[in-house]
Amino acid sequence: MKVFFDVITNHTADVVDYEEKSYGYLSKGAFPYLTKDGEPFDDADYADGSRRFPRVDADSFPRTPVVPEAKKNLKVPGWLNDPAMYHNRGDSTWAGESTTYGDFSGLDDLWTERPEVVEGMKRIYQRWVRDFGIDGFRIDTVKHVNMEFWTQWATALDAYAAKKGRDDFFMFGEVYSADTSVTAPYVTQGRLDSTLDFPFQDAARAYASRGGSAERLASVFGDDWKYTTDKANAYEQVTFLGNHDMGRIGHFLKQDDPEATDAELLKKARLANELMFLSRGNPVIYYGDEQGFTGSGGDKDARQTMFASRTADYLDDDQLGTDRTHAEDAYDRRAPLYRQISALAGLRKAHPALADGVQTERYAADGAGVYAFSRTDAKSGVEYVVAFNNADGARTATFPTESAGMTFRGLYGTDATVRTGDDKKITVTVPAGSAIVLKAAGRITEPAAEPTITLTAPAAGATGTVELTAQVDGGGLNRVVFAAQTGNGAWRTLGSADHAPYKVTHTIGEDVPAGTALRYKAVVVDAAGRTASATAASTTGTPPVEQPPPRPPATTRSSTTSAPTGTTTTGACTPGATSRRGRPPSGRTATPSPAVTPTAPSPTSSSGPAPRTSASWSSTRTATRTSPPTAPST
Repeated sequence: MKVFFDVITNHTADVVDYEEKSYGYLSKGAFPYLTKDGEPFDDADYADGSRRFPRVDADSFPRTPVVPEAKKNLKVPGWLNDPAMYHNRGDSTWAGESTTYGDFSGLDDLWTERPEVVEGMKRIYQRWVRDFGIDGFRIDTVKHVNMEFWTQWATALDAYAAKKGRDDFFMFGEVYSADTSVTAPYVTQGRLDSTLDFPFQDAARAYASRGGSAERLASVFGDDWKYTTDKANAYEQVTFLGNHDMGRIGHFLKQDDPEATDAELLKKARLANELMFLSRGNPVIYYGDEQGFTGSGGDKDARQTMFASRTADYLDDDQLGTDRTHAEDAYDRRAPLYRQISALAGLRKAHPALADGVQTERYAADGAGVYAFSRTDAKSGVEYVVAFNNADGARTATFPTESAGMTFRGLYGTDATVRTGDDKKITVTVPAGSAIVLKAAGRITEPAAEPTITLTAPAAGATGTVELTAQVDGGGLNRVVFAAQTGNGAWRTLGSADHAPYKVTHTIGEDVPAGTALRYKAVVVDAAGRTASATAASTTGTPPVEQPPPRPPATTRSSTTSAPTGTTTTGACTPGATSRRGRPPSGRTATPSPAVTPTAPSPTSSSGPAPRTSASWSSTRTATRTSPPTAPST
């Protein structure tokens, strides 16, 4: 058994208060941080650790942070008790800038752009690696921390774990979004090994529970190249169907079809489990799901006990595949979903290709129907065909494989024997709402033609994160390795791709001057060990300069300030914590995919008085900060 600790770097307990007793979020554009000498500065300019962070004091924040006498030394280690180690901008509105700078339902939000916080968090979790011998970290609220923090922290933890002989130390982050463009950068730029695969969860639910399009599911796997780095790829993604924050898959099934019978819900749950165990990634079962737990929602409504409960809210929850209630213990190894999950885990163990084999998409129906891919063992050369069907009736599909004239025998979900034609195509029939696995009788056919490769570099003027694409012809079971050189720097491996599209990302640092040469190389290796290579070149452009919001001319502050309002963007996850300030927590949404449009509270609302006025600031600073606009865009 492996042990992963659930850790957090985003916030601590709600101890820091504000002298002004107001808690609405105050943006950086309207209320910039001030140095100890009263000069405005943008902390983001120092977040990568390459420049010395400005000296600050208690007057550097838009409100005056204070800690009650009785709580001044509650946090361990001691540096966490310094209020200057926190953002001190008020409560997050779960929108725009506030998602990384705002207090998490009142919980004190760490100033993760500060080097002291980065170094302090490194030391805390290095000690956990040293003293507890754990196997890795599940990291909470990752997208609520600036990216530069993760790059420094994860790199340091990786190096420390390796120094302690833990080359397999695994760190995966909770990035609560169904958009691969949001989740993937925390692997490629943030240097985490993986993220919780919310995009997979969203697509798997749509396919298994709602009869959604197979093409939508295929699109998630089609984005796998976005996770590729020199140390990680999408095969390390942590796949799941439900968790303590969003709710259980059983609840989603009932929510999607309130009139469904227990047998119908059970069948959909089986299909969802098959999707998770037979596709790429590290499948994770939320405790109780193997017993058919459903719950009544997310957060606290998804935390039922395995032992007999007396909690009224739990006692009327349904459990799939049984008449048992939560008034009884739930350790039943005969439960239908327990038996299925056990069988799927055994299948992966007996056939490692189903866990680690190359996943190559073969077929995706336009709408409900068959979704199919191959899992091929790169060492043995044996191909497995995996096919799903979410339609109400059996469906037949024809698609290519790696071999001509190859016999495939049913391994799971079918006892059929099928043979490919001279065109390498196979025809399979998948029963309604189920999955099948077929195994090839021998190694894949050795490719006749040697591989060739062409490489397309990003256009001249590239900045930020760019894409590199290789076109491969010939060969078979090809793997492409990408490398890049920036200017006269060392060549750096970007990662490898074992199936089309053969793509990878390259992040160009903001400090790279415009006109710097970019050189790229790609090498393809096929199943027979034959290679080919290609090169390409480009040049960098000028990174875009972030424009600050418009501000009026500098003036001496008046005794009142207008309240800024937040910008509405997509929502963020929030925990079920209760702030000591008496405000109810924000609940997590049932699914991460729809946009949430919260409205930022005004600092002059009923939550407390207005932010600090000019009278509260040192008289030496009255001309150094401009008056805030009435309603800036954050």
